[in-house]
Amino acid sequence: MYISNITVFMPSVLTLIGIPGLESVQCWIGIPFCIMYLIAIIGNSLLLIIIKSEPSLHEPMYIFLGMLAVTDMALLTSVVPKMLGIFWFHIPEIYFDSCLLQMWLIHTFQGIESGILLAMALDRYVAICYPLRHAAIFTPHLISQIASAVTLRAALLVAPCLVLIKFRLQFYYKTVISHSYCEHMAIVKLATGNIRVNKIYGLFVAFNIAVFDLSFITLSYIQIFITVFRLPQKEARLKAFNTCIAHICVFLQFYILAFFSFFAHRFGSHIPTFIHILISSIYLLVPPFLNPLVYGAKTKQIRIQMVKMFCL
Repeated sequence: MYISNITVFMPSVLTLIGIPGLESVQCWIGIPFCIMYLIAIIGNSLLLIIIKSEPSLHEPMYIFLGMLAVTDMALLTSVVPKMLGIFWFHIPEIYFDSCLLQMWLIHTFQGIESGILLAMALDRYVAICYPLRHAAIFTPHLISQIASAVTLRAALLVAPCLVLIKFRLQFYYKTVISHSYCEHMAIVKLATGNIRVNKIYGLFVAFNIAVFDLSFITLSYIQIFITVFRLPQKEARLKAFNTCIAHICVFLQFYILAFFSFFAHRFGSHIPTFIHILISSIYLLVPPFLNPLVYGAKTKQIRIQMVKMFCL
């Protein structure tokens, strides 16, 4: 590594400082983060066990839910252990390549989660609007194709971010990241060169995934609501609407937190830095933490199987 008076050429190690301005209380902040992480891992693991062990849950809706649980656990595991290492054990250093890998994993899993939410919305749309054709459309083969497409889309869209950082940005004016994990813009802002291309591509990926998925999810639920309100019987309307409540809750909390974090990070220059970092960290932690709780409380079949499991 070559160091000049101004810049660092291709640093081998970066430093994550955690939450700027709250270093003295980070050890306490780590406690609720750790509790949420453990609850998320246990809750999503229980969901997977229930879905796998109960043949009646081998349906598209629950298979997508299982995919969401795996993605949530992978996302948290790529972030929280290192975050707690900073908060509790004062281990802020991370290899540059490891930081890039963590960044790729975080944004890839976020893209996969958004794609799975879209698939779940389309599944509910077909199940409610075209119930007689649902089984013929959502075959196991189609579900595997959707899973592959969602994963490849996220992985391939985020991969150029690594290439642009690795081969375009070689000089850095500092090696300290004011964040608790390796986020794309947090790394890019360390560089001394022209970062416009990196910024533009980062925005392209974010809007490509979010706008595309959000548009189709919204259209799906609009069609679902139109179909539900046209049903003649109140009981049928309630039954159809109840199958969507959990999905709507998960969809809303994921995208509301995502857009709040995104716009606060890029346009909230008047907001203190520690608020930015806390919002970003909560955005990663809350959806995986809430998803098994929401589905466990709102989905009758999962609730029944969970009660049976604990009784046994």
